[in-house]
Amino acid sequence: MSLLMSTVANDSGLRSGLRLGLPLAIAAALAFGMSGAWARGLIDAGWTPGAAVTVRIWVAALVLLVPTILALRGRWKLLRRNLGMIAAYGLLAVTATQLFYFQAVAVMDVGLALLIEYTAPIAVVLWLWMRRGEKPTGRSILGALIAFVGLVLMLDVLSGRSVDVGGILWAFGAMVGAAAYFLLSGRSDTGLPPIALAGSGLLVGALGLTVAGLVGILPMTWNTDDVTYRFGTVPWFVPVLAIGVIATALAYVLGIASTRLLGSRLASFIALAEVVAALLFGWLLLGQLPNLLQGVGAALVLAGVVVVKLGEPAASGSGDPALAVPAEELAEPS
Repeated sequence: MSLLMSTVANDSGLRSGLRLGLPLAIAAALAFGMSGAWARGLIDAGWTPGAAVTVRIWVAALVLLVPTILALRGRWKLLRRNLGMIAAYGLLAVTATQLFYFQAVAVMDVGLALLIEYTAPIAVVLWLWMRRGEKPTGRSILGALIAFVGLVLMLDVLSGRSVDVGGILWAFGAMVGAAAYFLLSGRSDTGLPPIALAGSGLLVGALGLTVAGLVGILPMTWNTDDVTYRFGTVPWFVPVLAIGVIATALAYVLGIASTRLLGSRLASFIALAEVVAALLFGWLLLGQLPNLLQGVGAALVLAGVVVVKLGEPAASGSGDPALAVPAEELAEPS
């Protein structure tokens, strides 16, 4: 009888988490997906990617500062206890991901850059294989090969078209940061409320970017000129607020909350909707659309990532292999 009650309770909790987590994950994907198109407008207006991402992260960190303090309710020991994870989240899941992505969209279409970033599940599989000896299944290997073929078509290298190697490398760097985002966001054993993890991680990221700019490592150039998009011209603060408040502060909170409800495996599936959102906003704001060959490649990349995710072995206990990875290990160099 107790086993039956436990099963019913678990099933009820799973359904409840899915009902709440699914719309949160979709909303997070839509919010994240608009960032590249808004940022490309700033970059075309004379902003460096470093300046655009630094302003973005500072706006988001300031927006979430008070909510973060309220969510902690004086439990400052949670920050001290999870200092390593917060640092890893701020530097990898926030700073590296956003900076590298903005560097990529400065020289290539936002949708294509994001598709490369969203090969992150393949990076997670490879990382777990090298770090923890968890060999990928045959299905995962097949998915990786499908995604690789898709990347070749998507980058249009077979036609002899010139490829910006720097942009591709930046996009792959963003992929590594995205893998860290899913691994760290899915951890529910920290005691940190989702909004506190997002707020503290964004603050760490903002401080890190500012220091990099002050010492000259990261070029910082910005202006207050109007920014032109496909639909018209807007003041500079419109895209700044859009990427800071909606595409960062709101997106990170929704993303962490949905990942904890759904698990990083399912959440990373749903997050593929961000690619569709990026293509949509790239067309609406910038008039960017992939050609037919690139469209076929994009479909193969998405299909390959799905096959990789389906091929992941079920983790013991949580059912999510990513949740078992300590943040401290992720922060260590391989």
